[in-house]
Amino acid sequence: MRYISSHRPTAFAATTTIIALLMPSLLAHAQTEPSAASRSQLKVETNFPNGSGRVIEINHASRYIRIEPTTHELRGWACWWYIRVSGIVPGEMITIEVGPEPWATPSQAMFSTDDRTWQQTAPGEPVGRSIKYQQTIDAPVAWFAWGPPFTVAAATRLVNQAKQACNDVQEFTLCETRGGRAVPAMRFQPREATPTSAIWVQARQHAWEAGSSWVCKGFVEWLVSDDPRAARLRGSTMVTVVPIMDIDNVAIGAGGKNQVPHDHNRDWSEQPHWRSVAEAMRELRRLDDTGQLDLFVDLHNPGANTTRPFYYVPPRELMTTLRQRNLDRFLAASRIEMTGPLQFTGEIRESGPEYDEGWKQISKNWVTLNSRDHVVATTLEISWNTPDSTIDGYQTVGRQLGLAIERYLQLDPHKATSQETKPGQQIR
Repeated sequence: MRYISSHRPTAFAATTTIIALLMPSLLAHAQTEPSAASRSQLKVETNFPNGSGRVIEINHASRYIRIEPTTHELRGWACWWYIRVSGIVPGEMITIEVGPEPWATPSQAMFSTDDRTWQQTAPGEPVGRSIKYQQTIDAPVAWFAWGPPFTVAAATRLVNQAKQACNDVQEFTLCETRGGRAVPAMRFQPREATPTSAIWVQARQHAWEAGSSWVCKGFVEWLVSDDPRAARLRGSTMVTVVPIMDIDNVAIGAGGKNQVPHDHNRDWSEQPHWRSVAEAMRELRRLDDTGQLDLFVDLHNPGANTTRPFYYVPPRELMTTLRQRNLDRFLAASRIEMTGPLQFTGEIRESGPEYDEGWKQISKNWVTLNSRDHVVATTLEISWNTPDSTIDGYQTVGRQLGLAIERYLQLDPHKATSQETKPGQQIR
């Protein structure tokens, strides 16, 4: 007992000395690492164009936010989400959980600290039917989204930038929507020659498929560039581009797919409901009546499990021999030029009666049924759920699509052999 008691003062003194030595370091650490109680409150906002997200839970202590996409009645799938988070302590990790809609849960979401430059989050962790993303944020405010947003304002900027970069660009409004919004569009019209060929490229008939608008942007930026092949295409071909078809749903952050009475890509009928579709049909008929229309490309994003781009094509039985030959030539050109990272390897899928009961009202099928027999009409589906499904990845697809179109048009698609005649199914 004497031995033990004789050492107590010495141990106490040593402990006191150690604490005194460590105190400056502990105080400094306390100043740089605020406690959970002293952290600012996180705030989630969606009251901005294209914003979407309903807050289910916020845990300020654990820096955890759980949301689901905003439901817009009669406006289609609730799969798009895009939120602004403030109250972040720079350098801390923020957790975002999203669900339960499978189309709303990419393997990697997108984040930005300036609402302009977007990066993929770290891979998410599945939580039942939801997914949880954890991302360190070095700013007091950050935006998180299903994919890189491409807003109505971005479409307007793209048209204006193309016009400033190229004298051959004419901006125009395709129509005014039922919601009273203008649909920006552009037309490349050679000033020094009368084009004998015309092509039409459009995106975003389904509002949530933001990647398709970025592909469209990549195509336009290539087309106005100094690339000799781009100059050759715009010098001989009238090119019409519509970056967003479903402007209203993009503006309010709705999905658009399967909306009431039907979505834009099921509206290509004799009495279209959506004004952008009606006007696109009118313009395409006009181009076909003059004999100029050669190619129609509708840009989309597909299902979550699709890892490579592919084309939807009309049923082969609808096509003349000439149209089938031209389609095969266009697909071959795409395979040569679209080399990745989102590579087209030749996959195609037909969308006929077995695909959808309203198959005749799908845009590319309507164009096939209502155009001259040399015209090629396709839907390009660009993968959105891969590590390469980024702004750079999408825009690379757009540039490569431009190269494929230029390669395809090097041969005259109007020429037919004596055996190439219209089948009985051809409807004009």
